[in-house]
Amino acid sequence: MKKQTLIRAGLLAVSAVAFSNTQAATLTAHDCWVRLMPASLPSSGYFVVSNNGDKPATLTGAETPAFGMAMLHKSSSNGSTSTMAMVDSADVPAHGTLAFAPSGYHLMLEDAPKPLKVGTTIPLKLTFADQSTIDTQCAVKPASTVGK
Repeated sequence: MKKQTLIRAGLLAVSAVAFSNTQAATLTAHDCWVRLMPASLPSSGYFVVSNNGDKPATLTGAETPAFGMAMLHKSSSNGSTSTMAMVDSADVPAHGTLAFAPSGYHLMLEDAPKPLKVGTTIPLKLTFADQSTIDTQCAVKPASTVGK
């Protein structure tokens, strides 16, 4: 009886991993770049997530060894007032995209353990509500950059 229970548990674990990998296989991240700011200021990161799957996906986090902290943020404008706030998640629609771009969703990147250099790339891992992840590389660009 114990042997059958172990086999069932193993099959469930393999199925869960396969499902998670299937979700991740439908998601891609591209056009990633980081705005390099002076050392004492936070930097910001931008990218596009494409979802080729039939179900929406929910982005819940990001991390990179190039910064001690990476938080999801959203900027919004109301007439002459602009605000920025941390968000817990951002949805990527089925068969759609989610853009992290200046004046909208962006990553707030803080506490770089060492200085970055324009022209290099840094790794970025994005995490989703189903625990799947995707990895991408981000170009480091000057503070004056306003788009890709």
